[in-house]
Amino acid sequence: MLNALAFLIGLLSLIIVIPSQIPLLGWGNWLALPLVVTGIVVGALSSKDAGRNFCLVIFVVAVIRLMLGGGII
Repeated sequence: MLNALAFLIGLLSLIIVIPSQIPLLGWGNWLALPLVVTGIVVGALSSKDAGRNFCLVIFVVAVIRLMLGGGII
């Protein structure tokens, strides 16, 4: 059950992260990061790894985008 919840949290944060890849919308990644971290924690409490790994991939994409944009853009 927790794995499915982590996957749903990951999907919600993915909906925020995808448009945030456009220039000048990188601030959306700052909104998505707490949600992704919540998904990682919920996924870590699960007995399966799929939800946690999905959230980790989204986290890496958001962080790399923030680093490329200098944290703001």
